[in-house]
Amino acid sequence: MKQKIKILNKRGENLVGVLHETGSTKIVVLCHGARSSKEDNIMVNLAVALENEGISAFRFDFSGNGESEGSFQSGNLSSEVEDLRAVVEYFIGVNRLTVAVLGHSKGGCIVLLYASQYHDIGAVVNVSGRYDLQRGFEERLGENFLERLKKDGYIDVKTRAGSRACRKGLVDYRVTEESVMEALNTNMHDACLLIDERCRFHITLDDLCSLEYNLAYVNHQVKKAVASVHGSLDEINPVQDALEFAKIIPNHQLQIIEGADHLYSSHQHELASVVLRFIKECLQDGNDVSK
Repeated sequence: MKQKIKILNKRGENLVGVLHETGSTKIVVLCHGARSSKEDNIMVNLAVALENEGISAFRFDFSGNGESEGSFQSGNLSSEVEDLRAVVEYFIGVNRLTVAVLGHSKGGCIVLLYASQYHDIGAVVNVSGRYDLQRGFEERLGENFLERLKKDGYIDVKTRAGSRACRKGLVDYRVTEESVMEALNTNMHDACLLIDERCRFHITLDDLCSLEYNLAYVNHQVKKAVASVHGSLDEINPVQDALEFAKIIPNHQLQIIEGADHLYSSHQHELASVVLRFIKECLQDGNDVSK
C-alpha cells in the first residue's frame, strides 16, 4: 500500500514522500540523486522490491526537487543531510524506526554524510556515490568554474546541447558560489572516517551468497553495516570512486555490478537483488539502534 506523506524540515519547507507500507515498524529511507526525484526508476523499483519482501520503504523529494517545497540549489549538501534528518525524526515521532538509509549518486554522498554526523542508523547503502566532489563540478561547469564564480557569484547552466530549451537560451538551473564552496569544502574521505565504528563490517556482498558460512558469521558479529554498490561502466561517477570508499571505510561491503551504467538502465534487477540481500541480512541480525 502506498501513502503520500508530507514532512516539515527545519527551514519550514514541506518534503513530499511516498511510503510503501507493509505494516512493519521498521523503515528503509531512499534518497534520490542530483536533479532527480522520488519518482526516479531506481527509487521506485527499490521501494517496490523492499515492499514485496515485507519491508516498508519511504522515498521522498529533497527540498527544491520533485513535489517538495523550496528552491533547487546545486550542491546544497548540508541542507539535504538535514532534510534526511527531518525524515528520520518524523518516523521516530510516529513510533517507526529507520533501520537503513540508501542513496543513489549524490544521494549516496548524503547518506554517508548523514552517518558521519548522526549515529542512529543501522545500515547505510551508498549506490554510485561520488568520492571526489570537485571533479563533478569541473565536469559540469568547466575547469575555470571557480574563477567565473568569484567574478560573477553564480553560473547559469543551460539544458543539454541540442534541446529546444537550449536553442532558446533557457537556463536549466543556477549554481551559486556559496553552494559550490560548501560542496568543495566537504571532504568525503574525512567524513567517512567519522562514521560510527558500530556501523562498519567487512564482507563482500558476493560472499553473502554463501549462506552456510555467512549466516553463522553475521549472526554472531554484525551490529551495523555500510555497503557501496557501483556499476562497472558508470559514466558519471567512475567505479574508482567505490574503490576509494572501500579503502577508507575499514569494514566496508563493496559490490561492483558488471556492465551497469550510472542509472542501472539494464541492471535494475541486479541492483535490487544486491540491496535486498544486504538489507535482509541486517534485519535478520536484529540490526537495531536500540541495541
